Amino acid sequence: MFDSVTINALTSAMDGLALRQRTIAQNIANVNTPNYHAKIVSFENALAQSVAGGGDGTASATTTTSEAPTQQNGNNVSLDSETLNNIETVLRYQFATRAVNMDFSATQAAMKTS
Repeated sequence: MFDSVTINALTSAMDGLALRQRTIAQNIANVNTPNYHAKIVSFENALAQSVAGGGDGTASATTTTSEAPTQQNGNNVSLDSETLNNIETVLRYQFATRAVNMDFSATQAAMKTS
């Protein structure tokens, strides 16, 4: 019943954002680990292509290793960047959650009036 491009896209976005949050937490946990390289989660371009290309609105997130310059200990995690990225990710997740809730509420209201 809730299998629409919008719901699929929002679900894919929430899955990607949740993975990004876990990855940021892992990066922060390893901020002082020698030779640790930060991980980066991407899904926005694939999701946009799926929606714009007439797809079903689903997209998988991919995780890559950061190529950012390293510190003397070989670690390239930037605590400042990770913190800002986490704040942005939390806000996007909250927005997606609200959008899903609005879609469900609209569907529920439509079912009540039928």
